[in-house]
Amino acid sequence: MEDTEIIEMYWRREENAIAETDRKYGKYLKAVSYNITADEEDSREAVNDTYLKTWNQIPPERPNLFRAWLCRIVRSLSIDRIRFNTRKKRGASQYAVSLEEIGECIGEKSAQKEYELSILKDALNQFLQRYSEQERNLFLCRYFFFDSLKEAAGACGFSESGAKTKLFRMRAALKEYLEQEGFLS
Repeated sequence: MEDTEIIEMYWRREENAIAETDRKYGKYLKAVSYNITADEEDSREAVNDTYLKTWNQIPPERPNLFRAWLCRIVRSLSIDRIRFNTRKKRGASQYAVSLEEIGECIGEKSAQKEYELSILKDALNQFLQRYSEQERNLFLCRYFFFDSLKEAAGACGFSESGAKTKLFRMRAALKEYLEQEGFLS
């Protein structure tokens, strides 16, 4: 079923919209959430909360890129869940590992200020334009979707060691770029 048809079902308030969303994107959303939470129960809960939030937001919203829109929601809910769990001293996840790797480039103070985040987002987009689509996808798989190194490499056509090297070089270039742009001193 096409995304536009599913969205129309939400607009008509048909309960089957949730089932169709789950049929089409359930496994993907669960994988994104699991990469962040590293917990089956939490990822199931985040996906279910995503469906509830989708039901409550459509209408009035009409997302253009439904998969990305759903991913943004499940990602946000999963990050909230991992923050809650981290306070309880639970185990590490791909989210924590990814943040640790990229955190060396961005710095915590910059990442905490909303205005600077907006500027930082623009700078990251501009930085990533230097790379091929395959390399950008690798970077996003690892640091936005929080895929493990093995998963990101496989999805983007890299060997695991090749992906590790590429990401290391990209992080080094990103750090240099952010220093030039005044984000780091």
